[in-house]
Amino acid sequence: MNAFSRRGACPALSTPMQTGDGLLVRLNPVAGAPSFEGLTPKLLIELADSAQRHGNGIMEVTARGSLQIRGLTAESAALLAAEVDALGIAVRTGVPVETGPLAGIDPQEIAEPRPLAERIRVAVEDAGLTQRLGPKMSVIVDGGGQLTMDAVTADVRLKAMRADNDIVWSVSVAGDGRNAKVLATVDADAARDIAVATLRMVAEKGREAHARDLSERQLVSLAGWHSVAPPSVLPDISPTRGEIAHSCSASPISNAETAQHTSAFARTTPPAGQPISPLVGEMSGRTEGGASRKPIGLFPLAGDTFALGIALPYGSMPAEKLIALTQSALTLGTTEIRLAPGRALLFLGQPQSANHRLQQAAAALDFVTCHTDPRTRIAACPGTPACASGRIATRDIAETIAAENADILDFTLHISGCAKGCAHPGPATLTIVGGENGAGLVVNATAKALPAGYRPGYDAARGFSRVAAVIRSERFQDETAAACLTRLGLAAIAETYRQAQTKKRK
Repeated sequence: MNAFSRRGACPALSTPMQTGDGLLVRLNPVAGAPSFEGLTPKLLIELADSAQRHGNGIMEVTARGSLQIRGLTAESAALLAAEVDALGIAVRTGVPVETGPLAGIDPQEIAEPRPLAERIRVAVEDAGLTQRLGPKMSVIVDGGGQLTMDAVTADVRLKAMRADNDIVWSVSVAGDGRNAKVLATVDADAARDIAVATLRMVAEKGREAHARDLSERQLVSLAGWHSVAPPSVLPDISPTRGEIAHSCSASPISNAETAQHTSAFARTTPPAGQPISPLVGEMSGRTEGGASRKPIGLFPLAGDTFALGIALPYGSMPAEKLIALTQSALTLGTTEIRLAPGRALLFLGQPQSANHRLQQAAAALDFVTCHTDPRTRIAACPGTPACASGRIATRDIAETIAAENADILDFTLHISGCAKGCAHPGPATLTIVGGENGAGLVVNATAKALPAGYRPGYDAARGFSRVAAVIRSERFQDETAAACLTRLGLAAIAETYRQAQTKKRK
């Protein structure tokens, strides 16, 4: 327990990772029975109590549906691990092979994904690949249904599809449900073989490699295996279909610093300054591709039962509030709680009549109970004072923005305490990031990019509100806020953010 995992690794229970607020561990409970994928309410209460005693009292559910416990020390992390073991909570190790949160119980599922996922896990172990692959490698086996895994990125993706009277699996690599590169559509056996072959090719490139590092020749080779139908032509790797991270670099933002700004916005002429480009995803106002339903609300299961999804705001909650909600669930008859991608919990087993009362209890504790809650559009790390690496009070900024600007939040806003961007590693439409110069605004890029402009950290929400006000006044009828931002252009957005100065006291 003394050798802490490096940044960028996955902080498993046995290898905690050093963060700004102490050590962090991440765990994925292993199913205890064929139809049981989560934790009992009593176990979750015990786990939260342990996290409260040994950590800083903050618990998180990640975007991938893992449970994180923060603020540990070397000694307390060892005590936590011992208590988890004593509770009989088995945690999954090895290469993550993930299935959807309703796997095996969703009546709308195309195929039960867990047997295929287990076969892939066994094949990976038998091939000796676990130690040869990096800690961030992942495989998704998505059976479809009400809660897909489309929004989750992975090195290898297997998605169930119907073909006439058969079930086949679409195998793709390096991306989410929108931009992953499709290799083949095959039966389950071939899907397993292609998945393992892909991981083997990645392992040969070293522990730092991912599926995105495979050559076009290797992808063509994988695509030719066991095809049910002739494999489609592999799409080109371009800013709109694949590895967009490199195209969203700092260069256009740097150029914007020297661009000529305008003080007014013309509806009939292109905006001044560098435009936001390319027009992809939510920046174009489109909702195509990898968008999947949020795990919030009621999801019908067999026998007139429902799963109730409740999210943690920004993926984080004090352990005491999680305990209070779980105690209410236990009283109302909940028998199982599953972790869900999208920073949520799914409550199962309670009678239908109890769902509304459980939602009310969650709302009173400030959990997210409605999919239209503006907090679902904001990714915010703990920030100051919780994290020593943070430069801005991210959660305070997020709460102010969510309360004042819910009407224009149809895009992803990332609020990052520092340039590491832990809460949202990929590009976001707008990112407010803490740094030496205050709260920077990054447009259509990651938190690591050079900000287009700065404001004092305490005044970041005011700067965003000024941008929101311009969106309200300038967008066309039926135009999304994201599309309006694209039309206004990077330079104009940055200038608006910078000019929203706090009024001086007389």
